[in-house]
Order: sequence, then structure tokens, then C-alpha cells
Amino acid sequence: MNNQFLNQKTPNEIANSLADKIKEHRKKLKISQEVLAQKSGVSLGSIKRFETKYEISLQSFIKIAIALDLDNDIENLFTTKTYTSIDEVING
Repeated sequence: MNNQFLNQKTPNEIANSLADKIKEHRKKLKISQEVLAQKSGVSLGSIKRFETKYEISLQSFIKIAIALDLDNDIENLFTTKTYTSIDEVING
């Protein structure tokens, strides 16, 4: 049996984690949901739904990320890290 399959997160668990990280970052910056709505152009209702039910469109998610200065993190999600030596591979 493939144990890796059993350890995979569900889409809802991943969405929950992303929403929690965005919410935590927003709070760290001391930005209210209302201010984030104004800064991002995403409705307050959408932000509340995202933070509670983990539901949001990709466009709105990106707008929120930009407003929180996290757009570089999103752009780098699927980039492959290149290594120049075996030491870099071993040491991460």
C-alpha cells in the first residue's frame, strides 16, 4: 500500500491552511478585514467567506495576496529550485 497517498491532504485541508496563513499574515500586519477589502478590491463578504469557509476565487485570492505583499510568494509556488552543487542538495 502506498503510504504517501494516505498522508496526502485533502483539498479542503489545503484551502483551510492557506486561509489560516493569509488571515494570520493580515493580523500580523494589523490590517482589519475591512481595510483589506478596500486595499484589495475584494468584497468584505468574500474575505469573510474565505477566512471562515475557505472559499474564494483565484482572482480574489491573488488580489488579497497583492494587497498583503505576498504576490511574490504566489508567483514562486511552483518554481523548481536549481542546485549548483551536491552540497546544496544535501543541505537544502
